[in-house]
Amino acid sequence: MIPFGKAKKVREGSDVTIVTFGALVERSNQAAKRLEQQGITVDLIDLRTLVPYDWEAIAESVKKTNRVIVAHEDPLSFGYGAELAARISDELFEYLDAPVRRVGATDTFVAYAPQVEDFILPQSEDVEKAVKDLMKY
Repeated sequence: MIPFGKAKKVREGSDVTIVTFGALVERSNQAAKRLEQQGITVDLIDLRTLVPYDWEAIAESVKKTNRVIVAHEDPLSFGYGAELAARISDELFEYLDAPVRRVGATDTFVAYAPQVEDFILPQSEDVEKAVKDLMKY
């Protein structure tokens, strides 16, 4: 049984936090492995449940890394990730060294065709690029 409201730490890192759930956990983990070879370590949090979610795990990680990306398969606009990013920006602003970033799907319906679906939904390369961009701050 997965405990409600208890996140799982997938990877331990100190440079950037990735808060995610669902399919983006594995894609973010793939990106984190590639980033580690470049000297960037990722604190990867799998929320596992969204209502409730583990705010304490998010806050602890952001206070440690001072950078955060929220990665999810929902569209960027009006999605769950936007709410997480807003709360992080509001309540953890003093700990941030860079803006809160989101990696999400394009603002469109998800196509059934695999080639188009891969374009619409975020891939591990999208997460990797977002981390590299965030590390520039």
